[in-house]
Amino acid sequence: MKVKEITNAIEAMAPLYLQESWDNAGMQVGDPDSEVTGVLLCTDVREEIVDEAIERGANMIISHHPLLFRGLKKIVGRSYQERIVTKVIKHDITIYCAHTNMDCAVGGVNFKMAEKLGMKNVRVLDPQQGTQRKIVVFVPTEAVAKVEKAMCDAGAGKLGNYDNCTYSMSGEGHYRALDGAEPWAGKVGEIHSEPEVRLEVLVHKSLCGRVVAAMIKAHPYEEPAFDIIALENGDKYAGLGVIGDVEPQDAREFLNKVKAAFEVETVRYSGNLDRQVSCVAMCGGAGAEFTGLAMMQGADVYITGDMKYHEFQGNEDRIILADIGHYESEHYTKEIFYDIITKKNPNFAVDFAKSEKNQVNYL
Repeated sequence: MKVKEITNAIEAMAPLYLQESWDNAGMQVGDPDSEVTGVLLCTDVREEIVDEAIERGANMIISHHPLLFRGLKKIVGRSYQERIVTKVIKHDITIYCAHTNMDCAVGGVNFKMAEKLGMKNVRVLDPQQGTQRKIVVFVPTEAVAKVEKAMCDAGAGKLGNYDNCTYSMSGEGHYRALDGAEPWAGKVGEIHSEPEVRLEVLVHKSLCGRVVAAMIKAHPYEEPAFDIIALENGDKYAGLGVIGDVEPQDAREFLNKVKAAFEVETVRYSGNLDRQVSCVAMCGGAGAEFTGLAMMQGADVYITGDMKYHEFQGNEDRIILADIGHYESEHYTKEIFYDIITKKNPNFAVDFAKSEKNQVNYL
């Protein structure tokens, strides 16, 4: 396979437009048209993992965390990022990451966490806001199917597990073509009435330009009339964190299950363990900022990583807060990559980096 075949498969599940504004997901180093000899999967791109890739003949590394968050002004080997970039270029190794786009995707990092704990009725904890647009276009009746298909093929009309979602309403359009116009129907200088359909589609804001361009190309009119409407409703199919249900159980028993599921040596927590747990919220990585949302939505426990001392305080009677560690909450993201690639090509050489380890140790 080529690099772009693998990255396209990952981005079909976790499009890059889902990533947070501060993030740098996607291709870090490499050529999307190069042939892949083997893939090594990891959470963080470390020097020992690059060395392992060279030794094992794998020329593509896929990680959860980006190697590069900011641009490099010099590449002289003074930092581990500079040394890695130099080495992978020398050995023709591609580096690709899927970070907050995979965090925000349904079926991504946080949904994998829920799967590990056998949660039910899982939904997004913090839906993305203001990302959806509605495009409304007026199309002559006989051209509706063509325009509708063009817009959906360009990425419009997707809603959860459905695609080609559109709405149409019949009516009549009126216009007069002026000198210089070449009307599809009607004559220059005369008012014309045309049976039309009001066609509506939902689209992510990042895809608006592409969808509008496809619509204009397929539309028979010289000057199609259309609107782009910003929607305030949240996108419940994209966002950070999840919340869902577990079988009612003792809180202490539940935290022991968490330790086993995420291979955690220890859990930092606050709150009363003499209670029952049935509603659980989680966010992989550093997610202390969503504690309030977890409480508002009725969670008995909120699980995340990187919580500071004072972030544990003040809500001990309302919720159990559990910090399982940043790496511990996300290292299984490699399993998502593995499933995507092997589903596309079951016989392809893809494996987990054997040299990977948590950089934070517990004594």
